[in-house]
Amino acid sequence: MKKLFQWAYIAPVTAWIFYLFAPIGSGTVINLLAIIALMIGVLSAVHHAEVVAHKVGEPYGTIILAVAVTVLEASIIVSLMLTGGPGAETYARDTLFAAVMLILNGILGISMLLGALKFREQSFEAKSVTIALVSLVSILVLSLILPNFTTSISGPTYSGPQLIAVACSCVVIYASFLFTQTVRHRSYFLAETTGEEKAVTRTDAVISLVLLVVCLGVVILLAKSLSPVIENGVVGAGLPTSLVGVAIAAVILLPEGIAAIRAAKRNQYQTSINLALGSALASIGLSIPTVAIICTVLDLPLVLGLDQKSMILLGLSVFTVMLSLNKGRTNGLYAMVLLVNLMMYIFTIIFA
Repeated sequence: MKKLFQWAYIAPVTAWIFYLFAPIGSGTVINLLAIIALMIGVLSAVHHAEVVAHKVGEPYGTIILAVAVTVLEASIIVSLMLTGGPGAETYARDTLFAAVMLILNGILGISMLLGALKFREQSFEAKSVTIALVSLVSILVLSLILPNFTTSISGPTYSGPQLIAVACSCVVIYASFLFTQTVRHRSYFLAETTGEEKAVTRTDAVISLVLLVVCLGVVILLAKSLSPVIENGVVGAGLPTSLVGVAIAAVILLPEGIAAIRAAKRNQYQTSINLALGSALASIGLSIPTVAIICTVLDLPLVLGLDQKSMILLGLSVFTVMLSLNKGRTNGLYAMVLLVNLMMYIFTIIFA
């Protein structure tokens, strides 16, 4: 534990030094080292998130990780929209849609599969899932589907007043979810302890909280720097450029994904659910208002409505998750269905 903790101190500093001084994108060796630095940052972020979670308890630990990742994710979305370029008006929609699909099918599915292989079944509080999914479905429909059916302005976009109204709705729903999760019905979101948790001092927790933000920052920035490299590789392979957004979203979600998988392997699928659904809610509930404010103030174009294929895939994913998690117990079949949904989502991007 001591060696791991010392390594977790050094890793984010090393990754930041590499990001600041290495000419990322200038050569194959540098790019490979950048990927290694990114992975080191991810693993360090997971460690510090778990230290904080052990100190503050659930569900606060998972909330801290979800909100920290989402704030940095929203910052990257806004910065890329401000730089302009082809497709800038759809960047927020594409990134958030990819994140939600990866969370619902990928993080939940992989965690469930590994848990099923080790424990056959895992239990969790079904009421927590219902609370999270009710909030998530409302935000998803208001943000990514309803724009296709409004008539005030042509195209899959909102008028100014509509955009502000949706942004306020997202904030209200997410704030209500947080109140329910942390105050009113906190017991629904508590994971059973396994007896393996180690004591964490207050000083260690504070240091890990700071280093968590540091790690997530360098992960996001390295992902942004590597995106042209990924895009060139995707284009060179003759694949659609929309696959780049999926790759970037996957990198951004790595800390939460690894933390959720590790929780499932400890027979704490409730923590995996808290991480996954909490992250999906934070991604949409915080990013949409942020992007809406920036686009309204700076008069930037913003396209939010999904195309028909994406709406069908999103509806399938949400419906499957609802059916899989409505009984409070998991099994391997549910996991395989979720992973097949993820495979078909990626397949239909490549072969539209």
